[in-house]
Amino acid sequence: MSTKREERERIRQERLAAQQAAASSARRRLYLGYAVAGVIVVAIVAGIVVAVAGGGDDDDPTQGDFDDLSYIQPQIGAVPDGVDPDGRDGVDPPEQEVGDIEAAADAAGCDLQLDLEEEGNNHFTDEDRVPDYKTSPPTSGDHYGNNGETGSGALADGAYLQTPPIARAVHALEHGRVEIQYSPDLPEEEQLAIKGIFEESPQGVIMFPNPDMPYEVAITAWTQLAGCDSYEGAATLDLLRVFRDIYRGQGPENFPIAL
Repeated sequence: MSTKREERERIRQERLAAQQAAASSARRRLYLGYAVAGVIVVAIVAGIVVAVAGGGDDDDPTQGDFDDLSYIQPQIGAVPDGVDPDGRDGVDPPEQEVGDIEAAADAAGCDLQLDLEEEGNNHFTDEDRVPDYKTSPPTSGDHYGNNGETGSGALADGAYLQTPPIARAVHALEHGRVEIQYSPDLPEEEQLAIKGIFEESPQGVIMFPNPDMPYEVAITAWTQLAGCDSYEGAATLDLLRVFRDIYRGQGPENFPIAL
């Protein structure tokens, strides 16, 4: 007869196997999407060059409006090696009940730290470096820029199965991203409930497990943090929604977010 420890290990191994299979499929879809986006970018840039060279009447309906740069989303962040997309299907969240951030944090029993002092924004070239950030998870500070070979130093929008380099995550916050983080020990049912919030409005949002923070669930933006000691169902989901909708796109370097 198996012990409780052996049963937990068996369940954990089954969950990891399922996650790895989903990640493999999701990675293929992600890379295909990046390839298609790259082709679109080239085509649009070519169109810009032709339009500029040709001039034309301001009222010409064939002149495109290039103020919306949402098509370059894949180019403003990168997916680091060893970090797999989270291809699991999230659970549709319940209707939102609380729309005020302080009331939502109070209902969920979460620690709300708003308008924190900025800790810096310099770039460095060691992707694995972790500065002595004053909060966990961090909300600002010096971060990975790139080393001349890895493209963007920021983490690309998306949900991930592994913890990315935190210095990349901080760079993404500078770009106006919001990051949902959870303890990898959180039951999968609860992880998928949080994934449902991500899938509800994924633009400009990043989601990943973080084993090093003192919370079960946290959400961050540049100089903003909400941390929850425990997952409290719909109350926690309400807080994630409210925080996301207030602070998404509020970083000091706001790269376009297509909402």
